[in-house]
Amino acid sequence: MPEELKKTNAEPAAGELSPAGASTLVEVDLAALTDRGKVRDNNEDHYIVARFDRAMRTLLTNLPKGQVPASYAETVYGLLVADGVGGQQAGEVASRTAIQAIVDLVIDTPDWIMRLDEPLEKEVLDRMERRFQKVRGVLVERAQADPKLRGMATTLTVACSLGPVLLTTHVGDTRAYLFRGGKLTRLTRDQTMAQSLADAGAIRPDQIAAHPMRHVLTSALAARHSFMQVEVGRWSLEDGDRLLLCSDGLTEMVSESAIAGVLSDGTSSEAACRKLVDLALEGGGEDNVTVVLARYRIPEAARA
Repeated sequence: MPEELKKTNAEPAAGELSPAGASTLVEVDLAALTDRGKVRDNNEDHYIVARFDRAMRTLLTNLPKGQVPASYAETVYGLLVADGVGGQQAGEVASRTAIQAIVDLVIDTPDWIMRLDEPLEKEVLDRMERRFQKVRGVLVERAQADPKLRGMATTLTVACSLGPVLLTTHVGDTRAYLFRGGKLTRLTRDQTMAQSLADAGAIRPDQIAAHPMRHVLTSALAARHSFMQVEVGRWSLEDGDRLLLCSDGLTEMVSESAIAGVLSDGTSSEAACRKLVDLALEGGGEDNVTVVLARYRIPEAARA
């Protein structure tokens, strides 16, 4: 191996540029689990957890040490959960197709935004909203080609973290939660008829959980040209935060206080996912249940 290459691959000495971008300093304990439940014949939930990197590694240079980094990277984590609607195999196809389409659209984007300021954050969220619209178009085309799929639809909740910044995009009633300091905070709003009635003052918020229209979606990625409201959000992450994405198969069977209890015990993301799914099954397992969980370790150097 050439001596010059060996030198540029070495760890940078004190005073040299950082070997990584701030986002790469963040450590994330990730896990995901799904279960068909005790009632459904098939699982209409799908999820994906992905890591995106922009990286550079200097191979050869005659510049003085410290003038360019030996290596540099920025890292984004993406978490997606989709809960299909439509019965038979249609819901399963809808949720699977939606995630596949989102991934394809991201991969096809020529300029990944891996550093954020306010205008760029807005551009990322605008892109995600446009992608959701394109995903609906994919579902419409799929249903037109196969009449058995014409009633299919899916929820879709996406969370992307870049360093201490969290961006969410959401349609339907699949939820995202942030757990911090013993408190569980819902980041998404259920797009259901029961929630709309509560927003209008027709029922009390504490009546939503038992209302007969709590499963009736007012917005979804559907294989028909129906109403779809894409909700976006921007949040700041802190060291020790836990991010939870889950289908309503969890929240229908397990209370938010019980979810918070699991997330507060300090177990790994994998163990917490298993416990949450087990609680949903013990509560009746009346629907497919999917849990995706991330725990963040954010050092001071990554918070600037």
